[in-house]
Amino acid sequence: MAVDMNMKVLIVDDYKTMLRILRNLLRQLNFGNVEEASDGGEALQKLRQDRFGLVISDWNMEPMTGIQLLRAVRSDDSLKHLPFVMITAESKSENVIAAKEAGVSNYIVKPFNAETLRTKLVSVLGEF
Repeated sequence: MAVDMNMKVLIVDDYKTMLRILRNLLRQLNFGNVEEASDGGEALQKLRQDRFGLVISDWNMEPMTGIQLLRAVRSDDSLKHLPFVMITAESKSENVIAAKEAGVSNYIVKPFNAETLRTKLVSVLGEF
């Protein structure tokens, strides 16, 4: 099945610069329908109000972290199917394990480029 390049993608980060970088990388990969949230709580609200095809979230945010958001998404029957990619500055194995246990679809360590993002998204969504 072909990936819907018009699907709504939610990017979540408390750092405006990172949101801009992510939006630009997604645009380079032809994902044009991107919404932003600045923390997990705001993201969860948006996810419950609208239909999204993908979540890309930072790990380190306040007050609700990316891992808390991931757990909330996975425990919500209407959201648990959503592909969820976690971004973090730390490659600590315990973080990777915690994210895997929580049901993350894939994991990206900063810094990364469009090619890395594309590879991770292909593994989650299929070829596009």
